[in-house]
Amino acid sequence: MSAVPGRSERLSPNQLAKQEQIVEAARVVLARDGLAGCTVRAIADAGPLTKSAIHYYFADLDELVDAAMAGHIEAFLARVRAAAGRGSDPIGCFWAAIEAYLGTFDENPGAALLWYEYWIDAARKGRPEPVDRMNREVVGMITELLEAVPVPGAAVRAEAVFSALLGLVVQQSVRRRPSEEVRELIRLSAGLRT
Repeated sequence: MSAVPGRSERLSPNQLAKQEQIVEAARVVLARDGLAGCTVRAIADAGPLTKSAIHYYFADLDELVDAAMAGHIEAFLARVRAAAGRGSDPIGCFWAAIEAYLGTFDENPGAALLWYEYWIDAARKGRPEPVDRMNREVVGMITELLEAVPVPGAAVRAEAVFSALLGLVVQQSVRRRPSEEVRELIRLSAGLRT
């Protein structure tokens, strides 16, 4: 789980454990209630924690939400990487990762809503850095997978695949597309041959 930049190095091991407990409680609340339901009171109740403990470890709720969302992304990437690691050939690894990526949102449609809610909130507040950092992690993983194939211009192709995946997640919540259509869109975005 991501530590809070600039604060964690000053904390004792017990304090770090308390900070992680708070982040985990925030992850639970975000997954259950979305961004609008993620209040200091709701996090404290999910802990069980005190509101004063939350305020001690985090400068504001946005900082805590950033840490919790980073934790969600880390878990998501671990799942996608694990799926990719099961393949025996680079193209198989790529497709296993794509299936795990999309499967996450099929299994939990609220995850997509939470991600977009967070993205919009950060943009409205003029705080794009945490979202950009998380996006770069996802694109970096896709780039690694495409470089292993190898695909020329893997970094640019990874951006295109990520954009296609973001759009597909939203579209799939409104209208399911046939898997062969989804696969063809990703294939073209990645620059893969048939």
